[in-house]
Amino acid sequence: MKDIAPAYIPNIDDVLEAHKRIEPYIHRTPVLTSSYFNDLVGAELFFKCENFQKAGAFKVRGASNAVFGLSDEMAKKGVATHSSGNHALSLSYAAGRRGIPCNVVMPRTAPEAKKAAVRGYGGIITECEPSTTSREEVFAEVQERTGAEFVHPYNDPRVVAGQGTCSKELMEQTDGLDCVIAPIGGGGMVSGTCLTLSNLAPEVKIYAAEPEQADDAYRSFKAGHIIADDAPQTIADGLKVPLKDLTWHFVSNHVTDIFTASEEEIIGAMKLTWQRMKIVIEASCAVPMATILKNKHVFAGKRVGVIITGGNVDMDTLPWIKG
Repeated sequence: MKDIAPAYIPNIDDVLEAHKRIEPYIHRTPVLTSSYFNDLVGAELFFKCENFQKAGAFKVRGASNAVFGLSDEMAKKGVATHSSGNHALSLSYAAGRRGIPCNVVMPRTAPEAKKAAVRGYGGIITECEPSTTSREEVFAEVQERTGAEFVHPYNDPRVVAGQGTCSKELMEQTDGLDCVIAPIGGGGMVSGTCLTLSNLAPEVKIYAAEPEQADDAYRSFKAGHIIADDAPQTIADGLKVPLKDLTWHFVSNHVTDIFTASEEEIIGAMKLTWQRMKIVIEASCAVPMATILKNKHVFAGKRVGVIITGGNVDMDTLPWIKG
């Protein structure tokens, strides 16, 4: 297949402007360290904890940039999106802060904790089947009915620029890094990381981490073009969506490598992080740690930034608890 070039590619000025725009609506999240994980890997790990972010996920950065960048005229009809959870609740949060409506299409299988958070922030949910095809079809109907401004979960220059503010903060909070690793699904966070680091710290390598059972970004990276899966099954519910033209641009040009982890490795890394760091992270965020543990030779002796992307977990369905 021939990949389509994105209409607009955000630049570093977009990231800097986004950071100023969203500052009143986000947390400057902490960077934590763990001597246990440092010893286990043989590296210095710096965890950028977006699980402590407003709405519990990094996606509030991109969502807030999109919402507060709208003109008053555009904002009147509100915003709309499709999302498995974190972008839906982040957009609902941002729309609520601006006082405009937010319609979201979510898979019926999305975690109840995330659905509850969307409703808590005032978002209006329309459910779809758990596939990319279904979510896009149902969303088209919702957008036509509401006339709302579409804010794509990741294939949107405003969103990518907003996500780029995370790694900007990370570099300001650490005294130099050799590499940064983040989970990859649609590629919004990784693209924002690529955008920021390629301009502000081009010597820093960028890695992405993905579930083996939803490894379309890994296969795309190796093949040299986008390969999209429609409905992969993985515990990492935030990483089921495929790359799009904008995120593929950044991934194909700036990512050094993509690593994968099995379901068992992801769950193990999630549980270990809870136990050792005493922080709540969701399965999607455990994928980078799982791949670091699996590929210690790549990270040994390095200063590694690890982006923990969110902490919105359904406490009634923790993966290591037998039902």
